[in-house]
Amino acid sequence: MRNFMAIFNRELKSYFSSPIAYVVIGLFLLISGVFYYLIVSNFVQVCMRADMQAQMYRMAPPKLNVNMMAIRPILHNMSLFALFFLPLITMRLYSDEKKTGTIELLMTSPVTNLQTILGKFSAGAVLYLVMLLATSIFMILLFIFGKPELGPVLTGYLGLFLLGLSYIAFGLFFSSLTDNQIVAAVSTVAFILFFWAIGWVSGFVSPALGGIFENFSLIGHFDDFAKGVLDTKHIVFYLSFITMGLFLSNISIESARWRGK
Repeated sequence: MRNFMAIFNRELKSYFSSPIAYVVIGLFLLISGVFYYLIVSNFVQVCMRADMQAQMYRMAPPKLNVNMMAIRPILHNMSLFALFFLPLITMRLYSDEKKTGTIELLMTSPVTNLQTILGKFSAGAVLYLVMLLATSIFMILLFIFGKPELGPVLTGYLGLFLLGLSYIAFGLFFSSLTDNQIVAAVSTVAFILFFWAIGWVSGFVSPALGGIFENFSLIGHFDDFAKGVLDTKHIVFYLSFITMGLFLSNISIESARWRGK
């Protein structure tokens, strides 16, 4: 545990002692805020038009669901933004170690590969959690001025967190393969995009094959979370995806250790 905490504290301090964390959190919050404003503004306009039509025809105004029409699109947008921002967090985790030569010290220190991987992964996860907590101000405003349901919001954020951990796990893996941070980031984005697009392809193939593709879709498993549906099969999928990323990272580092690189 001591070795794990040493790696974890080292990586977390490296984020916040440099502009990386502040730039990523700031830009993520800014872009999420812009789309939050656009989505909520559109929802308000829909509500106003519905009220005007109800008054015109002397009918009761329809009940519009803020969770379905505003919160769900906001959560989906944040899941997409995380795809492009989280590789900026993970790209340096091992690539920087290789480039500066500190990977040799790390491999010869009394720290196991698993402790190092989990320490780096946990530091990235904490930074991502801070990013999500920063966006909670948007939801708080909706609760102040509206009446959304709390359950779907919490479920949606749980889905966002698990989805982001999947990005981080494979970002760590691709960072362990190269000493170039840009290559690590681009490879992570390309890999994750593949597991986004695989769900879209399901509509153009046979039902049997489409069902298989849908089961491997990262965003497909997030849809239920955004709807407020908590299904254990989606949780198991994300935990399995995360475990696979960490497992491949361990193999990559162990291979580099045996090669002496």
